[in-house]
Amino acid sequence: MSEPDLPGGPAAVLREEAAKLDAADELRDRREGFVLDDENGERVVYLDGNSLGALPRTVPARVAEVVEREWGRLRIRSWTESGWWTAPERIGDRIAPLVGAAPGQIVVGDSTSVNVLKAVVAALRLAREDNPARTDLLVDATTFPTDGYIAASAARLTGAAVRALPADGIPGSVGPRTAAVLVNHVDYRTGELHDLPGITAAVHEAGAYAVWDLCHSAGALPVGLDEHGVDLAVGCTYKYLNGGPGAPAYLYVRRDLQPRFDSPLPGWNSHADPFGMSHEYEPADGALRGRVGTPDILSMLALEEALTVWDGVDIGAVRAKSLALTDFFLRCVGSYVPAGRVECVTPVEHARRGSQIALRCADAGAVMEELIRRGVVGDFRRPDVLRFGFTPLYTSFADAERAARVLGEVLAGRAA
Repeated sequence: MSEPDLPGGPAAVLREEAAKLDAADELRDRREGFVLDDENGERVVYLDGNSLGALPRTVPARVAEVVEREWGRLRIRSWTESGWWTAPERIGDRIAPLVGAAPGQIVVGDSTSVNVLKAVVAALRLAREDNPARTDLLVDATTFPTDGYIAASAARLTGAAVRALPADGIPGSVGPRTAAVLVNHVDYRTGELHDLPGITAAVHEAGAYAVWDLCHSAGALPVGLDEHGVDLAVGCTYKYLNGGPGAPAYLYVRRDLQPRFDSPLPGWNSHADPFGMSHEYEPADGALRGRVGTPDILSMLALEEALTVWDGVDIGAVRAKSLALTDFFLRCVGSYVPAGRVECVTPVEHARRGSQIALRCADAGAVMEELIRRGVVGDFRRPDVLRFGFTPLYTSFADAERAARVLGEVLAGRAA
């Protein structure tokens, strides 16, 4: 692998191109808003933001303020004086523009799994209310495992029947018995982007309800929830939204459906009069119906601060850079990696690609361990997939070039 490092060699040409692309990048200044060094102060190539986003630099000071002042000194007064009580809907309104939603339709809290249960059961109840004959819940066959588990549980709770099928087969499979569909916007393993507008339109034409999991798309590409008439959606905030490990998830309920939204987890926080302590449940108006119990304030306010990195960012520019980064990375892989050592399982077409590249590779687990040891952090999905997530706010073209070059060196070394 020495030849590419010679002046004028492929590595020199690609590094020069990366430098030019970075210089022209309108998002390049956002990178300084994140902590990207390792514990030794060395800069790493972090391509695992599709699992856990990097730390925004202002979050530690904000968390310290919440702990020391709001909790430490104001204590219970902070529920009102520091705005703790209204945090779920306030932060939901901050997320809304990133997924194409108007204010008042997103509430933050609980985990993605819990919100999937709320959304799917609510969708099934809406469908049954429309027509009791609607009994089928369709789920994309490659869904994230938890979504499948929750879908099966929701079906048991409601008497529905689950059918798993490829996402692109859903439009031709919905019919008069379909109650709801649950689809991941981006496949967690391959990075394939599913057709949210087309699938949603087909589901609506059949009279059913669409529930979308946005975990691998929110913060990486335009979603258009309102524009495409999505009924319900859920997502995590610790990937491309950089909210931190275990950060609370969110639930979107389209405005016109909110009066009919019937959560399977009615809690005192979603009561119309939470401090009335009534034994009879009366749901609050609006997206607040998606709340359950006491919000997890420390992680929620860390998320709120993390979302400030999005101030003034055009999600369209994020998408454009994501596609450019992944295109460039694939070109670099083609230049550096020995022929036949990897196979790209992420669709090449822009319209079908999220913000990650998944490469099938023999001994993928050992290869990823070596990449991480050399300062290129991605992740491994069994049995043979290397995943590289590209977060446009802080991933540079130089990162993409270095990652592909180190991958080539590792694979060449293993072949020797």
